Amino acid sequence: MKFLVIWRIEIALLSREIMKSVMGMPAYAEPLEKQGKVIARYHIPGSHGGAWIYDVESNEELDMLLARSPVFNFAHYKVYPLADMVPPVAKPVDQE
Repeated sequence: MKFLVIWRIEIALLSREIMKSVMGMPAYAEPLEKQGKVIARYHIPGSHGGAWIYDVESNEELDMLLARSPVFNFAHYKVYPLADMVPPVAKPVDQE
């Protein structure tokens, strides 16, 4: 199951502790990328946060990975399930 997770840090909450947590995100991501659990990470210009694409076995696994994130207690999350786009199946035209 693939999910797009957009996380944002409220700039009003920015503190030394939060900056330390944000700086820990690459180290948190590295093993997840090697395991294929995180398949893409992006910075959103003009935003304090990022967009990550997770490929996990279940909603529970995604919840667990998000809860382990260094910014979990400081970020707001939007989670979007993703579905592969497949071409429509053409129906045969009845010939009479």
